[in-house]
Amino acid sequence: MILVAAVLVGLIAGLCRAWLGKRKYRVFELKYPVLVLVAFIPQYFAFFAPKTRELLSNNLVTILLVSSLIILFGFSILNIKKPGFWPISIGFLLNFLVIVLNNGFMPISLATVNKLNPGSESTWMIGQRFGFSKDIILSPEMTKLAFLSDRFTITNVLGYNVAFSLGDTFIALGVILLLWMLGGKSELKMKEIINE
Repeated sequence: MILVAAVLVGLIAGLCRAWLGKRKYRVFELKYPVLVLVAFIPQYFAFFAPKTRELLSNNLVTILLVSSLIILFGFSILNIKKPGFWPISIGFLLNFLVIVLNNGFMPISLATVNKLNPGSESTWMIGQRFGFSKDIILSPEMTKLAFLSDRFTITNVLGYNVAFSLGDTFIALGVILLLWMLGGKSELKMKEIINE
């Protein structure tokens, strides 16, 4: 949810920047953009498609999630010289680290779960996967690198409550920066970056 919001904010800001400067909104030529699709497909089947997410074992879900993050991190490194990809790469790396160190799922605390679903704290148990999400409920003491877990929340935004991590924050900032830059002036230095 936070990444969708980042895309919308960055796109609107970039388009407004281009419109105010009477410029065309540019598009960077990214290296191997198909990797984003390759990385999204396993996450779609593991977390979003109702028919498949119910059939996949937790072990398979962890393999799909970690593989997806490796692909996304590789994509971001291949495009590291483009604007916004430093924070994007850092974000993918932080998410990868905390997920791998916590048995292939993103840790989330019972306190955070209660912020997302007030009154449901007694419904969930430590060690249980949080619905069909990428999260596993762990106590802060059990969580490795707890400061990188899904610990930040935004509540009641368009009827949704969301939890996100520090890594997600870096990724969102990078996406906003990338889309903002697309509305800027086409300078020689920027052209060199785009054509690499």
